Amino acid sequence: MTYLRSRLVSAWLMAAAAILPAASVQAQDLELSITAPAGAGGGWDSAARSLQDVMMQTGNARSVQVMNVPGAGGTVGLAQFVQGAKGSPNQMLVGGITMVGAIITNKAPYDLTNVTPIARLTGDPLVIVVPASSPYQTMADLMEGIKKDVGHTIWAGGSAGGADHILAALVTQAAGVDPAKVNYVAYSGGGESLAAMLGGQVTAGVSGYGEWQGQIESGDLRALAISYPEPIEGIAAQPLKAQGIDIELVNWRGIFAGPEISAEDKATLETAVQNTVASPEWKELIKAKGWSDYYAPSAEFASFIASEDARVHEILKSIGLAE
Repeated sequence: MTYLRSRLVSAWLMAAAAILPAASVQAQDLELSITAPAGAGGGWDSAARSLQDVMMQTGNARSVQVMNVPGAGGTVGLAQFVQGAKGSPNQMLVGGITMVGAIITNKAPYDLTNVTPIARLTGDPLVIVVPASSPYQTMADLMEGIKKDVGHTIWAGGSAGGADHILAALVTQAAGVDPAKVNYVAYSGGGESLAAMLGGQVTAGVSGYGEWQGQIESGDLRALAISYPEPIEGIAAQPLKAQGIDIELVNWRGIFAGPEISAEDKATLETAVQNTVASPEWKELIKAKGWSDYYAPSAEFASFIASEDARVHEILKSIGLAE
């Protein structure tokens, strides 16, 4: 995030907090339950527990519990949340771009129009890596390999239709090849895809930068590019756009309330989250985790989700995962 954008976001947060003093007082008494629609240790779980820790540290909630409901790219947890959090003033759900894709590919009975957007929180840069032994030294090398033989360019990443899969398809398309031909292998966790890369079973991999940071720094993996629109301090790999490839994809995470929540309760949750992400504790935490501040308030977040849904649908349609 640029310095100017950071200042503008901070100014917006301070102004919003000043506008809603009554809701802020109520927020201090919140006893919250946050659903992480994935297993322990994943990105959504980490986001939920990070919010839990900082909300309690800063006094923006009296208590916060995290409940894990894994399955089907977050759609199992989403369905349970929609059914159980209707009108609830003290339940929230973490979600992100992978859930958008999973809703489409799984033809899930519920989507993000069935919940109430509270705030977009963070952006996690995806990284494209190859094993240290790979002949591909640059993104240009990898793109040339895709052009020559897309079928033998094997990608490793997370769930089918998720952010990793989407990025692999976009790179394939940018190389001038039909993205439906992308040879993508979905693994259930970063450890499995890492083992596949180190074992020479795949050509390249995609994941959140933080998940493979240790292997990149040790030299076991070579980072060719990140998908974030801007360079990130501390990450040597440059954005795809900076390398002449017109792709940006942010692995964003946000927080939602249940359906049919009252305006007053929504304002209380918004203020609690606003004050939390404006705190020094939150800024220190996301820096330590390698996340970027990607905050957007409720109305902006709702518009963003609508545009992401349309964009992801078109991408998944192009690779045969959506109608």
